[in-house]
Amino acid sequence: MGIPTFGKRQYISDWDNLSADIAIIGAPFDSGTQFRPGARFGPRSVREASTLFSFGHAGAYDHEDDKVYLGSDVKIVDMGDADIVHTDTVKSHANIEFAAKCALKAGVLPVIIGGDHSINIPCINAYEGEKPFHILQIDAHLDFVDERHGVRFGHGNPMRRAAEKNYVSGLTQLGIRNVSSTAKEGYEQARLMGSDIISVRQARQMGMVNVVNRIPKDERLYISIDIDAFCPSIAPGTGTPSHGGFLYYEVLEILKNISARNQIVGVDLVEVAPDYDPSGSTATLAAQVLLNLLGFIFSK
Repeated sequence: MGIPTFGKRQYISDWDNLSADIAIIGAPFDSGTQFRPGARFGPRSVREASTLFSFGHAGAYDHEDDKVYLGSDVKIVDMGDADIVHTDTVKSHANIEFAAKCALKAGVLPVIIGGDHSINIPCINAYEGEKPFHILQIDAHLDFVDERHGVRFGHGNPMRRAAEKNYVSGLTQLGIRNVSSTAKEGYEQARLMGSDIISVRQARQMGMVNVVNRIPKDERLYISIDIDAFCPSIAPGTGTPSHGGFLYYEVLEILKNISARNQIVGVDLVEVAPDYDPSGSTATLAAQVLLNLLGFIFSK
């Protein structure tokens, strides 16, 4: 019952007077897609799925860790959605950037639910003037295209745009596999600009703890999760599925370990397109990943 805000937390319409630890922001924009659209419905579907985990202010007890996560000492609010102007990438991105800036100005951790991966571009833009940080991207695709047919702000461009920022100290790109959105020269350019690119098979050979140890310790970190990083056998509801992806506990292990050794300054989760998954399991996975990640961050 009730309005399905994220985790059934309080909706805040006054963005000038935010007081919380975490602010959820919806970015229902998918005009940057190259293949199947539908991620504009991602924020609504993830919010609705998150109500499954709305256990109230007592938090959630994990018997494996013998720990209560996201208890009454952690305040989560839902800012609703950034205003999206259909087909207008520039205006829609500007509005997403504004929403993220409002959270940052209030000293609140912004957690943005997309939308396609192009929404990462305004999210990173919002950190202009902030201290430098590293980006952890968990994704099937490199998203390092500079320009294609004049397009520079689609969902194949965000990590290239991020790498150009003087306040982005480097990128770790995990899960990249199969035929990607980026041509060979894009991979070469990514490595020249400081990217550490690790496929799913490489990550499994190394072990998830060793993967995390490659990320600069104690550095400020922004986490961007594309749901297609997961195998479509467990996350079919996405526009560009790629088989051979991560499984749930592999990503969970990465997020748990990285939260213990780095300061997380922002999170986005993108590319949930619920219409391709009648079971709703993709949105449930997305909500569960976000809630676990937030629990790990604030447990530290």
